Amino acid sequence: MTEAPERYVGGGVLRKEDPALVTGRAHWTDDMKLPGMLHMALLRSPFAHAKITNVDVSAALEQPGVFAAYTGKDLAEEWPGGVPCGMQVTDDMQEPYHPPIAEDEVNYMGDAVAVVLASDRYRAQDALEFIDVDYEPLDVVVDVEKALEEDSPLVHEDIGTNECYTWTLGDEDAVEQAFNEADVVVKERYIQQRLLPTAIEPRATVAYEDPAHQGYVLYSATQVPHLAKIIISMATGVPENQLRVVAPDVGGGFGSKLNIYAEEILALVLTKKLGRPIKWVEDRSENYQASIHGRGQIQDVELAATNDGKILGMRVNLKADLGAYLQLLTPGVPVLGAFMFPGVYTFGAYYCEIKGIFTNKMSTDSYRGAGRPEAAYASERIIDALARELDMDPVEVRRKNFYEPFDEPTDTPAGLQYDSMNMQGALDRVLELADYEGLREEQRRRRENNEPIQLGIGFSTYTEICGIAPSQVAASLGLGGGGWEAANVRMGMTGVVEVVTGTSPHGQGHETSWSQIAADAFGVTPDDVVVLHSDTAVSPLGRDTYGSRSLPVGGVAVWEACKKVMNKAKKIAAHMLEAAEDDIEFEAGTFSVVGSPEQSVTIQDVAATAYLGADIP
Repeated sequence: MTEAPERYVGGGVLRKEDPALVTGRAHWTDDMKLPGMLHMALLRSPFAHAKITNVDVSAALEQPGVFAAYTGKDLAEEWPGGVPCGMQVTDDMQEPYHPPIAEDEVNYMGDAVAVVLASDRYRAQDALEFIDVDYEPLDVVVDVEKALEEDSPLVHEDIGTNECYTWTLGDEDAVEQAFNEADVVVKERYIQQRLLPTAIEPRATVAYEDPAHQGYVLYSATQVPHLAKIIISMATGVPENQLRVVAPDVGGGFGSKLNIYAEEILALVLTKKLGRPIKWVEDRSENYQASIHGRGQIQDVELAATNDGKILGMRVNLKADLGAYLQLLTPGVPVLGAFMFPGVYTFGAYYCEIKGIFTNKMSTDSYRGAGRPEAAYASERIIDALARELDMDPVEVRRKNFYEPFDEPTDTPAGLQYDSMNMQGALDRVLELADYEGLREEQRRRRENNEPIQLGIGFSTYTEICGIAPSQVAASLGLGGGGWEAANVRMGMTGVVEVVTGTSPHGQGHETSWSQIAADAFGVTPDDVVVLHSDTAVSPLGRDTYGSRSLPVGGVAVWEACKKVMNKAKKIAAHMLEAAEDDIEFEAGTFSVVGSPEQSVTIQDVAATAYLGADIP
């Protein structure tokens, strides 16, 4: 088959998603209104650590519009799995039980202790003030280094330690030898403070019993409807074939919605228990308290080098603040970064030790690169530190340690492979475009003249692990599954195209991009393509959207599915034209016989023939 030239991929087409978004016709979870719907509000602990000696919801039940109120103990039998973690990075990793509502002890400020259901969200929130909770405050640990001291308070007394795991990568002996042989050693500490993801749309969920089929439907402002279906099924005991998860329009995520949260589990449990639709929408204060935080690391990084700036080895000691519980990928975030500390520099020895540590805070988890930006930051900072120590130009230190250009798979010090690289050429081009010598001269002049506005010049060269694939690599890191993606492509009788994707966009523009891919494959226009996504009843298979995986994995899955459909179309076209398949070529929506362009059928003709099924090979 002759591939048609690209007409739309890479071209300027208007985004299909935008008209609804800019005219107020988008469909958000909070827009849903169902008959008999109850609104859920959660009472959250003001203490970071305390025993719960008593919770009395009786007064809340007497408030106007209140339908029900429950404590953690009231509902303890409803979630046999609790809130699960989806990543086990070591065999001996400690995983505390995480109930959606605390039963005996709160472990971070914002930990839920009771839930109220009322006729609207304001009455539900007002009723929270009438719940009486008796707390017995406990000592708190918020510093990861102090958490490892012998006399530190314990976040989870039953575990007996604040250390969740210790994970290592590399050859410690080889690194020790490199440091012993080094002319110079630089060591710096980098603090990756906690961050609040703060998506424009806070989290929201609506759960209800499916009136048409046996089972339940959960709408959620989530990045991961497919993962949510499986994990919520495991947490609640609702069979996965009785659960449908839908992510309507989602107002951003940045990783904060790459999670399955207590509130989603709770909404399903309560709709199952009460037979009424349940709605919960997070306010911004809850968002900061009870949605995942990002980063939270202390990085001690060392480089061993020669006097001329050649790196011999790198050693990283990382302490990761995991918070009180393990959310979906909490323990794996720093591990993903461990492979990226060597960056684009080649040297002989590398060793990284990571300690995951419990503290009395909300969990950290995936946020904007999930471990890899933290590593890139440290890598570039320590290179600059080496340049300062040797009084060398940071450009020259980088040049000395870049890989020589290559186009065959090459191992990194961390054990991964780069398939190709020419950082030397890229650096030369950057220096040319920036007029580096001119900038340095201007910098010297400003300093000599003591000018009020000085000039700083910085360099950053980094690579990223994106796509969360291949599957074997993802599984080897404890992800519990592979990095595959699914797509199903159909052409209807009239030649219009339907693409079903397992990716779940929240602003990335998949409807437009996937339409471009299919349009080029079939010789139609993007307007002839409809993209269906984010509903597990429509798209039953998928691994969703995060980690910059949409195009390299999800988009490629769409292209591969298009190729399968086109192979089938070519077979039918050959039959219609009474020609051999090898003699059929395709261009701009038309199949023709090589050398006889007048013998042709359109792809729409082929689609109709396939659908009718009366005369097919």
